[in-house]
Amino acid sequence: MATRSHYEERHPMSTKATPAVNALKSAGVVHRLLEYDYDPDADAIGMAAAAALGVDPAMLFKTLVSDVEGMGLVCAVIPSPARLDLKALASAAGGKRASLADPKAAERVSGYVIGGISPLGMRKRLPTLIDASAGGLTEMIMNGGRRGLQIAAAPADIVRVLGAKLAPITVNKL
Repeated sequence: MATRSHYEERHPMSTKATPAVNALKSAGVVHRLLEYDYDPDADAIGMAAAAALGVDPAMLFKTLVSDVEGMGLVCAVIPSPARLDLKALASAAGGKRASLADPKAAERVSGYVIGGISPLGMRKRLPTLIDASAGGLTEMIMNGGRRGLQIAAAPADIVRVLGAKLAPITVNKL
């Protein structure tokens, strides 16, 4: 039986399900929900979330919606301390060039707000690439579909549910 962290004991889980949480539940994926106080003024939201939860930032992944020439919108999932390598993303996705999508387009396609975008349960399912570093983890943490909610699960389960591909898509890992 999983034990609850000190943080979890002080902050009971919200009963509000999100499409991301529902996607894992309906796929039968074992997962944990982690809540924290979201800081909209944080310079690096993923790093702030990792600090608030007391987890290694390399385990906490951020979701970036990108526009890949010849492919359209693509979801990239990378560790919080890393930067997206747009050239590597374009190549891994089978396109020529990539750029970050307009935030409004990312919100529209995902059904989530910036700071709460999850690759799981998006309004429109996008081709998803997860940084290859996730393959070496026993658990990865990603946005749960709203600000202040994270989901922890095995990377293999996340890859399966999303139909994602693992690829080296980051630069400048901290």
